[in-house]
Amino acid sequence: MFHRKKQPPIKSLVAQGCEIQGDFTFAEGLRLDGSLQGNLMGQADQPSILVISESAVVAGSVLADHVIINGKVDGPVHARHMLELQPKARITGDVTYKLLEMHQGALVSGKLCPIVEASPVAQADEKPTLKLAANNQ
Repeated sequence: MFHRKKQPPIKSLVAQGCEIQGDFTFAEGLRLDGSLQGNLMGQADQPSILVISESAVVAGSVLADHVIINGKVDGPVHARHMLELQPKARITGDVTYKLLEMHQGALVSGKLCPIVEASPVAQADEKPTLKLAANNQ
């Protein structure tokens, strides 16, 4: 009905109690319940979804197509498409997104930076500047 893209399956899990040090790249879907010190990136050549659960902690940058956060992130977050901030999300860093859903209680200490794509339709619909004729004598 709404022609939404089908989300990739979550095939990987970093369980609560697990700690990863270093950059981590994943394909398709990842659920993080543990902690990671390093950058967390979904592969650019295919759709990706990342779930950072309530118990998860990330110290580094986060990059994926669809990012859902309910835990703590100390670093910038870049969602190529959709960013969902759940009630217990705590982000210290700038956040970049195309679409944003932010629940009451979520906190961001940083800038919210929407990704704005210039579309030909939007440029064609721009209204001309209004000129007042009152000063023309």
